[in-house]
Amino acid sequence: MKEIKITDIKGIKIGHAQNFEGGTGCTVILCEKGACAGVDVRGGGPATRETDLLNPVNMVEKIHAVLLSGGSAYGLDACSGVMEYLEEHKAGFDVGVGIVPIVCGASLFDLVVGDPKCRPDKKMGYDACINSEKGKIEEGNVGAGTGATIGKFLGTSNMMKSGIGIYALKIGELQVAAVVSVNALGDVIDVDTGKRIAGLLNKDHTKISNTEETMYEKYSNNVNVFNGNTTIGCIITNAKLTKSQANKIASITHNGYARAIRPVHTMADGDTIFVMSTGEVDVFPDAVGALSSEVMARAINRAVIKAKSAYGLKSASDFK
Repeated sequence: MKEIKITDIKGIKIGHAQNFEGGTGCTVILCEKGACAGVDVRGGGPATRETDLLNPVNMVEKIHAVLLSGGSAYGLDACSGVMEYLEEHKAGFDVGVGIVPIVCGASLFDLVVGDPKCRPDKKMGYDACINSEKGKIEEGNVGAGTGATIGKFLGTSNMMKSGIGIYALKIGELQVAAVVSVNALGDVIDVDTGKRIAGLLNKDHTKISNTEETMYEKYSNNVNVFNGNTTIGCIITNAKLTKSQANKIASITHNGYARAIRPVHTMADGDTIFVMSTGEVDVFPDAVGALSSEVMARAINRAVIKAKSAYGLKSASDFK
């Protein structure tokens, strides 16, 4: 097993665009030749686009992009810019009179930082595609991680700054990578040490508390939990997968969320994971699922480690 750069996966381009003053942004993952894809949505209030067509019973076999964005449901507008870019590059599903790019997307809630009226739009989605051509991919307070936050069980006053993280591994010819923007209710756990590295702050913001223990203490109270939480991510692999296998791997990859976020998949989280497969390497699908969980957990760790303090919020780097 060897760590690699996500850009080592052929046929994939990744780009960010953001408005730092507004506190929001988007991240696009492009596969102009088309990728077999799946999804697993576990949120009670997800903001998603084109997830139904990833059901194996439906016709479309390949997608051309996944867009992760801020802006809550408003942020899905950025997918239109991705469609425009792909149409210009003649990438899409042939409908006889033209092509229709297939763009899936998911948005997280970041309206409580920066300017709530600033949201990813068509231009920002297009700009993210243009930026994907540069080949330089940053982490932390960029793209869909620009306004991401974490540790919100007691509301926004005790939360920390999070961001977007990327991690990739290779075993033989198999390559698997994760891109994730962490906007969770719970805390992020170091997958190697079990230590909390970001999450709920104590009253005077001098240390990281334990969201699970705080929940237990308040188990009999009807706590008004902040509902703007969603961790959205995508697995990218060169494995040969069917739509059914891609959907199952998306489901398995939620184990990576469970390794790195506690608590996870709460009633106040809208967690979503996509899978994109370029179809180059024959594989045992469960091996891909296990590796996907690994890279996703480590990408979640990187999302908070790479985040910087912003919008009056502390980050993990403040507690080193």
